[in-house]
Amino acid sequence: MDPLSQVLALLRPRHHRFGGFTAGGRWALRFAPYAGIKCYAVAEGACWLALDGEDPRRIEAGDCFLLPRGIGFTIASDLQAAPLQALDVLPRAANGAMAALPGARDFAVMGGHFLVEEGPAAALLGALPAIVHLPGEAERDSLRWSIERLREELAGEQPGGAWLVQQLAAMILAQALRRHLAETGARQVGWLFALADRPLRQALGAIHAAPARRWSLAALAAEAGMSRSSFAAHFRARVGMAPMAYLTRWRMLLAADRLAHTGQPLAEIAQALGYASDSAFAAAFKREMGTPPRRFAGSPPLAAAASPGR
Repeated sequence: MDPLSQVLALLRPRHHRFGGFTAGGRWALRFAPYAGIKCYAVAEGACWLALDGEDPRRIEAGDCFLLPRGIGFTIASDLQAAPLQALDVLPRAANGAMAALPGARDFAVMGGHFLVEEGPAAALLGALPAIVHLPGEAERDSLRWSIERLREELAGEQPGGAWLVQQLAAMILAQALRRHLAETGARQVGWLFALADRPLRQALGAIHAAPARRWSLAALAAEAGMSRSSFAAHFRARVGMAPMAYLTRWRMLLAADRLAHTGQPLAEIAQALGYASDSAFAAAFKREMGTPPRRFAGSPPLAAAASPGR
């Protein structure tokens, strides 16, 4: 798999709740901070989207937007209107249904709330802005189709629906990230945006394809088709860290996934990721993940969004 596909696989995005609401006239709806990722498509009308600490953003009919950081926000026709609390309004609707705010209807939005694994989320979502706004036509239409299909599966209760819901959740996240990469990859810093840079995409793909290999800076530079010094400077400028630091981070994300989900012995994980000794692996894991691997393995998997950072 390519690097983005591999990280999405580690994220294990899964549907938590899906729904939407209609509104009209002068209205505002307040959403509290949350764990995970939210993704919405505006089906009708327009609104203001105001995240805590961010400038308001105008969202038009047909637009999609991704909220990856769990920050509280308000959706409104008028940001000066007294907001209703989403927790008071939306839970009354069944999962997959559309709630109705009081008043006329000239606005409709639908979307999903997804939970993800915490460790990979820190590596992926921390590089994203607080709002990923997707106004582009082609990918936007396919994203809206995926959201509508998710709504239909939740409402239909057909055989195989639970499996399809989880696949659609992953598809929605992948489509949103791919579109954002296409639109902003050349201007942003972070491993995700480095995938828009062909030489770095080659090097990142090599790391992801063989994380246990004894990579050297020279070997990675050769994969990118660059001199060692030029590659090191270019990688740091575009990814935000040195190549060998990225290699260690990717290895530890793979290790965390195995510790959380496979029950594989520590010694086997260390060997599979290129470490000659358990102690060397344990030291690298604690340094990167903030806790010893054995303690991490004993903790339940946590589904939450990460704090900002690359």
